[in-house]
Amino acid sequence: MNFIKDALERGQSALNEYEAKRFLSGFGVPVTRETLVYNTKAAAAEAAEIGFPVVLKASGANLFHKTEIGGVALNLKNEKEVRDESRRLLEIEGCEALLVQEMVKGEREFACGLTRHEHFGPCVMFGLGGIFTEVFEDISFRMAPLTLGDAREMMEEVRSKKIFGPFRGEQAADTESLARILVALGEIGMQYEDVEQIDLNPIKIRSNGQPVAVDALVLLKKKEKIEMPPKKPLERKR
Repeated sequence: MNFIKDALERGQSALNEYEAKRFLSGFGVPVTRETLVYNTKAAAAEAAEIGFPVVLKASGANLFHKTEIGGVALNLKNEKEVRDESRRLLEIEGCEALLVQEMVKGEREFACGLTRHEHFGPCVMFGLGGIFTEVFEDISFRMAPLTLGDAREMMEEVRSKKIFGPFRGEQAADTESLARILVALGEIGMQYEDVEQIDLNPIKIRSNGQPVAVDALVLLKKKEKIEMPPKKPLERKR
């Protein structure tokens, strides 16, 4: 399935989170176990299948920053909590479906992204994630395409790199997996000119050290409409 082409044909300015993760997983980016449903009964059933606790999110083509509008419910422990939150989320303006997602445990959060610079083209970002991305601005950039060596250098440049090691009883982060995520983002930037920006924040580090993208945003370029001049009527030859 060509997620980018289909979204553009539908006039979307971004992929919804479910589409974004399916697209990214095609490039080897590890993402959460999750499924998209359209009613409370299905949400409860899928949550039981995934295993509690779960995360429930409002999903829609124009719901980009779900936390700010109360569109995320964390740590739901049973089917009743899922049904109650499902009803609430479905009332949010723009909510078209519900994303039922595994609840990922892990103390460390990073951010990876892609942006298009006016002069330098697609650039890849790595840094501290979660709520600290904007607070500490501990980030590193490289122009795409990236090698694994480039990605490793990016991780060495952040000030918070000490938390790559064993942390609060958790194993050391798998930095090679993080490096492959950065390389993949660079590949996407080179292959898909219609992808304007990608934001993976947070990428959580599981207790076993493996990274996983728990949230993903893929923004698309707006297509400019080309106005065609009106056709002149054909003149009859005399």
